[in-house]
Amino acid sequence: MTDSPFYDRIEKTRAVFYRGEEEKSMYTFEDLKTIMTKLRAEDGCPWDRAQTHESLKRYLVEECSEVLEAIDNRDAENLCEELGDVLYQLMIHSEIEKEQGGFGIDDVVDGICRKMIRRHPKVFGSADMPVDASWEEIKKRERKAGRKEPNSGR
Repeated sequence: MTDSPFYDRIEKTRAVFYRGEEEKSMYTFEDLKTIMTKLRAEDGCPWDRAQTHESLKRYLVEECSEVLEAIDNRDAENLCEELGDVLYQLMIHSEIEKEQGGFGIDDVVDGICRKMIRRHPKVFGSADMPVDASWEEIKKRERKAGRKEPNSGR
């Protein structure tokens, strides 16, 4: 995947380096978590450290709009970049919340995994939902039962 010309621009313009380490050929989700923690640390980036949920709202909307534009333009390279920008938004919001004693990105991942498993009984054989239940039926049943996602308030 990384030796594809599709990633040439991304590889050439990658700007994230660990202090004292050479750039990696491919970063992981664990690297992203470490980078986000470093950006928000006392000696991190002043801009990232100053952000709040409220100050970031406009950027989340902007990045989501740019994802839609890349889809409309059928521009896979730009879509990859813009999805990364949305992922950054998810990471920084989760990091802010974790710093305040709330959920972190691992809780977000856990919550969406549980939801996908629960809402796809045909695929995962969820015991609490009939196999023939549709996504909307499952949502209605969850709401009626008052089910909330762990740590999400939903």
